[in-house]
Amino acid sequence: MKAGIVGLPNVGKSTLFNCLSNAKAQSANFPFCTIEPNIGVVNVPDPRLSKLEELVNPEKVIPATVEIVDIAGLVKGASKGEGLGNQFLANIRETDAILHVLRCFNNDNIVHVDGSVDPIRDKETIDIELQLKDLDTVEKKLDKVKRAAKTGNKEAQKEEAVLLKIKEGIEAGKSVRALEFSEDEYRDYVKPAQLITEKPVMYVCNVDEDAAVSGNDYVEQVKEAVKDENAEVLVLAVGTEADINELDDYEERQMFLTDIGLSEPGSAKLIRSAYKLLNQQTYFTAGVKEVRAWTINIGSTAPQAAGVIHTDFEKGFIRAEVIGYNDYVELGSEAKVKEAGKMRVEGKGYTVKDGDVMHFLFNV
Repeated sequence: MKAGIVGLPNVGKSTLFNCLSNAKAQSANFPFCTIEPNIGVVNVPDPRLSKLEELVNPEKVIPATVEIVDIAGLVKGASKGEGLGNQFLANIRETDAILHVLRCFNNDNIVHVDGSVDPIRDKETIDIELQLKDLDTVEKKLDKVKRAAKTGNKEAQKEEAVLLKIKEGIEAGKSVRALEFSEDEYRDYVKPAQLITEKPVMYVCNVDEDAAVSGNDYVEQVKEAVKDENAEVLVLAVGTEADINELDDYEERQMFLTDIGLSEPGSAKLIRSAYKLLNQQTYFTAGVKEVRAWTINIGSTAPQAAGVIHTDFEKGFIRAEVIGYNDYVELGSEAKVKEAGKMRVEGKGYTVKDGDVMHFLFNV
């Protein structure tokens, strides 16, 4: 599962990527600095993992991770191949969620591709190009489906109705994620179409240091503009985060954060938010050899969670021994949890909860 960082050229995408991944993607004050997408595998900050490490004292600790992709900046006309449009759109289609970076700060020393700072205009530029690409995709699908629908094919007629609904929505300036579908329509026709504007999105407002905590007028404009999109808006002083990242000493980093009114780096909150945006959650295994966070889709069953460790665990699943995270921390050890009767035995139908500590019994 991958989240793609997108936006106009020169809004801070590569600087943000560097903050998230500690990679050193080229970052400079001119458009199209990023051409090939940079990919970083980022640890998901999770204080629960640290607490389990403290209690178990294992030989090693392995956190959950999420893939972040830094994609080339997009310009007007990208849907027709302008700039790096074709490459950009191909790269974004391969991601599962979008982190849309919007410039929400004034700085005469940093060039804006359109000559002035206006996050709403910037958002609309990206939206229009992605919507135009989706419109092209839908129209091509409609040409094929209409022929089958005319012959009386019931399935084709259902698909045609959904595609027409999408077409009308896009032509009205709406992204697919803002349209309403039944569960069956979404599963059978919307999801398989792999439309770009159907992907979940989080808007990252890149502000200066003074606005790192409370935001600014630009941020308020963005919140108002996206209120009907069911999208999260996150405020991040990307340049400041980059400065913090340059500090090697942990205490110095914390002092810097405290000085600007933050309890943790904004990048940590962004990573956790991206994880949720990808519909992912964590369960843990905890033993003296290893304490580990495992990533599963929200709603996964116990056998599916076991399959993340090894496919044989899912195939031969017998049962799962489950401890709630809060019970584990409150009682202090697996042995004490068992003594208190708080370890549960769950079968194939159990839906794993975020933070569950689990052992699997299987037979292949």
